[in-house]
Amino acid sequence: MLRVPRPPPPPGPPRAGLLPLALLLLGGLGSADGSEVNLLDSRSVMGDLGWIAYPKNGWEEIGEVDENYAPIHTYQVCRVMEQSQNNWLLTSWISNRGASRIFVELKFTLRDCNSLPGGLGTCKETFNMYYFESDDEDGRNVRENQYIKIDTIAADESFTELDLGDRVMKLNTEVRDVGPLTKKGFYLAFQDVGACIALVSVRVYYKKCPVVVRNLAIFPDTITGADSSQLLEVLGSCVNHSVTDEPPRMHCSAEGEWLVPIGKCMCKAGYEEKNNTCQACRLGFFKDSPQSQMCTKCPPHSYTREEASHFCICEEHYFRKETDPPTMACTTPSIITTVKKGKVAKNSISLSWQEPDRPNGIILEYEIKYFEKDQETSYTIIKSKETKITADGLKPASAYVFQIRARTAAGYGGFSRRFEFETSPLLAASSDQSQIPIIAVSVTVGVILLAIVIGFLLSGRRCGYSKAKQDPEEEKMHFHNGHIKLPGVRTYIDPHTYEDPNQAVHEFAKEIEASYISIERVIGAGEFGEVCSGRLKLPGKRELPVAIKTLKVGYTEKQRRDFLGEASIMGQFDHPNIIHLEGVVTKSKPVMIVTEYMENGSLDTFLKKNDGQFTVIQLVGMLRGMASGMKYLSDMGYVHRDLAARNVLINSNLVCKVSDFGLSRILEDDPEAAYTTKGGKIPIRWTAPEAIAFRKFTSASDVWSYGIVMWEVVSYGERPYWEMTNQDVIKAVEEGYRLPSPMDCPAALYQLMLNCWQKDRNSRPKFDEIVCMLDKLIRNPSSLKTLVNASSRVSNLLGEHSPLGNGVYRSVGEWLEAIKMGRYAEIFMENGYSSMDAVAQVTLEDLRRLGVTLVGHQKKILNSLQEMKVQLVNGMVPL
Repeated sequence: MLRVPRPPPPPGPPRAGLLPLALLLLGGLGSADGSEVNLLDSRSVMGDLGWIAYPKNGWEEIGEVDENYAPIHTYQVCRVMEQSQNNWLLTSWISNRGASRIFVELKFTLRDCNSLPGGLGTCKETFNMYYFESDDEDGRNVRENQYIKIDTIAADESFTELDLGDRVMKLNTEVRDVGPLTKKGFYLAFQDVGACIALVSVRVYYKKCPVVVRNLAIFPDTITGADSSQLLEVLGSCVNHSVTDEPPRMHCSAEGEWLVPIGKCMCKAGYEEKNNTCQACRLGFFKDSPQSQMCTKCPPHSYTREEASHFCICEEHYFRKETDPPTMACTTPSIITTVKKGKVAKNSISLSWQEPDRPNGIILEYEIKYFEKDQETSYTIIKSKETKITADGLKPASAYVFQIRARTAAGYGGFSRRFEFETSPLLAASSDQSQIPIIAVSVTVGVILLAIVIGFLLSGRRCGYSKAKQDPEEEKMHFHNGHIKLPGVRTYIDPHTYEDPNQAVHEFAKEIEASYISIERVIGAGEFGEVCSGRLKLPGKRELPVAIKTLKVGYTEKQRRDFLGEASIMGQFDHPNIIHLEGVVTKSKPVMIVTEYMENGSLDTFLKKNDGQFTVIQLVGMLRGMASGMKYLSDMGYVHRDLAARNVLINSNLVCKVSDFGLSRILEDDPEAAYTTKGGKIPIRWTAPEAIAFRKFTSASDVWSYGIVMWEVVSYGERPYWEMTNQDVIKAVEEGYRLPSPMDCPAALYQLMLNCWQKDRNSRPKFDEIVCMLDKLIRNPSSLKTLVNASSRVSNLLGEHSPLGNGVYRSVGEWLEAIKMGRYAEIFMENGYSSMDAVAQVTLEDLRRLGVTLVGHQKKILNSLQEMKVQLVNGMVPL
């Protein structure tokens, strides 16, 4: 093996005519942005780089100048005339400074082999890049095969001899990332195997999220994680003069961007937020608590003695009660001294009073406080602009206490002294005697009317009709945004019919105070922003786990409207198999949609993770829940248009709930969608033929989609139509092809799928019929024991999983990849199963011995082999 020598070789003369390397005024070298930290930049090193070339007549260091004529280091090699080149260039040791993922940016020129004399057959147009990790600077002296290959580097643009006269040439720029790194540093190595290259610059850097102040918290420089999709949670520190109950958090993305701020600091009492700092309230202003946003001017007749005041002091001869808030003006007494009793009845008392002598300004209103004697904790407040009131709703023969105070622009005066008055008693006994004949007549009439009503009700019941007592409001017809809503009929209302979309949101979705929501962690990313999990604690209710969709900053009004449109739809639904909307946050930022939290996430991902782990009855139970939810939507007149397992959520009790009602996202940005002739996008693999051809979406087209979801569930999240293109799917379905039965599928379920895929939409079952069918299967589990016959399943495969279209596989690896079991290909080969003949003899014990321990994977492999044997018997497959 090659061992690299330690001392660097002296540079040799350039091979003129083959590679003009010192030739160029090099442009476009660029520089790092604020989120990139250089570990090495060969352009900025003034002295010796200390790099080593082996062999000595391979890579050569050439002195060059950049576009500003500053000296730079370049390396070239051009031994294209000689065969079997293996030229190595090794850097000095590079400290990674704690970064676990680094990036290497190469700028180079490369000559087109066809432009060389004689069109050299040994010429290459690529070179290789390697790295080796080491905790110290002795690591460079290792064997060649100990270096790990990063990539083969090719040029986007190569030059020819004709380009040499221009003297300015375009550079190729390539960036590669390396990670995760586990040691303190590393070496880079560049291997030439016969190309004509000039390596102009090498820049090695890592990415960080730079220090930032957000929500009054300082987040420090943070090196990004080792994984390209990793989000690092970082705690912030409150700026000076600010506080928080819980440290704010943000997430550092792999690209050096700060995402998803959670929580915030608040300026302390006496300080207000300005330009991400907390500044003291100036003289004459105050702030009484951190919860207040800004400093407030002192109320009338009060002042402050110093900056950063928590409250204002009353001027001389002006006062504020201890129980008054600090925003209350300081006032002089304005006391009402005389209150007169007017008309008194058994349930009411009328009062009047004189305006106070010195009211301290114009009296704006009076406040009357009263309560039943000895019941002071339960009182009533009446406000009046007049100097008289009538308090009604009182108890007969009871004493009540009244107090009155006046309010001016300077605030409230004090309450008057207590005035006690008593309501009239009930009628005397003698008076009651005179009412006896009237009462007797009334009772008689009442008995007769009661008898008539009972007779009517009984006759109604004999006719098989009964009616529950109705609220009078239900007897009326209501007009709602131009739509007539009949009593007892729940109808879906399209939010787009509202002239003001915000009205629809507030009509159907409850507004939630942002302070009631605590965000705990990011669980995904949506079209409009991040999706988080958290807790919702409404006053007087128990705390709930919730999912929170947030609207990213910098949104347009259309994006806000589309984002909240889903809430306007969801808020109209109330069913155990439809995702439940808790409410929205629209009056503060970020704008949020809050729904119930589904612990197991999307159904397709959940099924893939738990392949083969559920009983048939459990799967049918999931299907029954979805069908029930879709029946509810259909009864309301709502067409989903994108029913798929990815748009169904499942909780810890395996309850499935239909979700994803954002139609604009479905039609425009779904990765499963394809363009249609009339514009927009639809999810081809899940969509009925008439909806694809004519955009005719109905509950019947939702039934077609439901059949595809059934197939997804029974196949544990397999992709419908596998790797067929969307155009192939459209053509095959139009020609009558239908998805074959999944493995181990009960015949009754597959027949229901086929019924859902009837070409004539009027022949498809309704969702209420589907619910009834599934209920019968659940009540009679033995009906699920009959599976689809393997040979009949094979007859409809249309070359399922087979690249050749006839069930023939070129290799064991190809077969395993086709049935999504490619992870076991290497194990099969290592244990001697190198041909389909050998694989055909595999048993369950063999699979266990090979390490295939998941029951679902065992069944999938054995079933595939059984199908091939059936085809073999029928003369279809030559093993």
